[in-house]
Amino acid sequence: MKILETILQQMPGVSKPQRKFMLVLMSLLMVIRGRVNFRNLSRYSDYSEKTFSRWYRQKIDFVEFNRLIILPFSEKAETILIAAIDCSFIPKSGKHTYGLGKIYNSVHNQTEKGLEISTLAVINVTENTAYNISTRQTPAIIKDDKCRMDFYLDHLKQDRQALPSTVKYLVADCYYSKKKCLDDVTASNLHQIGKLLHEANLRWIYKGQQKPRGRKRIYDGKVKFP
Repeated sequence: MKILETILQQMPGVSKPQRKFMLVLMSLLMVIRGRVNFRNLSRYSDYSEKTFSRWYRQKIDFVEFNRLIILPFSEKAETILIAAIDCSFIPKSGKHTYGLGKIYNSVHNQTEKGLEISTLAVINVTENTAYNISTRQTPAIIKDDKCRMDFYLDHLKQDRQALPSTVKYLVADCYYSKKKCLDDVTASNLHQIGKLLHEANLRWIYKGQQKPRGRKRIYDGKVKFP
């Protein structure tokens, strides 16, 4: 708790009462058994359900909080850090939950009813440990002719500044291996590492002599891996 208190003191937007509440809440989340809701939290503390409800309405910059946690070891010269981004499916029933919809579940290889979150993290390659930077829920309906990939890329752009300055590479699975994603990642001053989709069609760019008339030749055959 000493580390948490030190980090919260470095955040000017967190008042002393809120800092006290956050220390109690973090302690409860590590030791509480059963479901984490206001009623169960009140059973293990001196705060009532209404107190938890009121404090949960108060904003706190968790991205900055996570950045300050990572900062001490990110400045070590011997530490190798990379970033990672991925989305996860969360099963959820009901009708009124925000973001609820038909979402692809890679575990069952099909679309199911539930929620989806996008997570940006920092991986400490030296110590084989990952640290969360931010997690944002994907809306069920994305308007303005956008797709889910646009939301993932907006997430990266929004929290890019929270990544340590030594991070130069972003790791993602094959779903992110698309030109649109690669262009945005490069624009964020990062290099993307990941697999390609099994149906990826790679072709060599034609650099030979062009015909004097007609359409110019663009490609020079498919890329064949050994």
